[in-house]
Amino acid sequence: MDKMISYLLLLGNIVLLVTGQVLFKIGLGRSGGLHWGKIITSPMIIGGVALYGIATLLWFAVLTRLPLSVAYPMQAFAYVLAMIPAYYLFKETITPLKLAGVIVILIGVYMLAKS
Repeated sequence: MDKMISYLLLLGNIVLLVTGQVLFKIGLGRSGGLHWGKIITSPMIIGGVALYGIATLLWFAVLTRLPLSVAYPMQAFAYVLAMIPAYYLFKETITPLKLAGVIVILIGVYMLAKS
């Protein structure tokens, strides 16, 4: 049960990081690019930063429960999750090569979880 909680905390951290990145992408798009005056007042950017702050607190909890050599590489799962909003929200192309990379990452994350 304790190991399950550790991995749920890690998953929460990853989901928050990916969601923060999505908010950053939306905020940058709405501000017209890298315009600092608009970025620092963007609700999307501020929301992304807030999610990163919460993710950092979860990461602290993860580091107290899992070895760094397991937890940190498992954050590669963020690349997999990020493909979903990239495709659906931003209409990015998912090529066969990208899918192959996702499969490799998933295999690696699975192997780490089983170790």
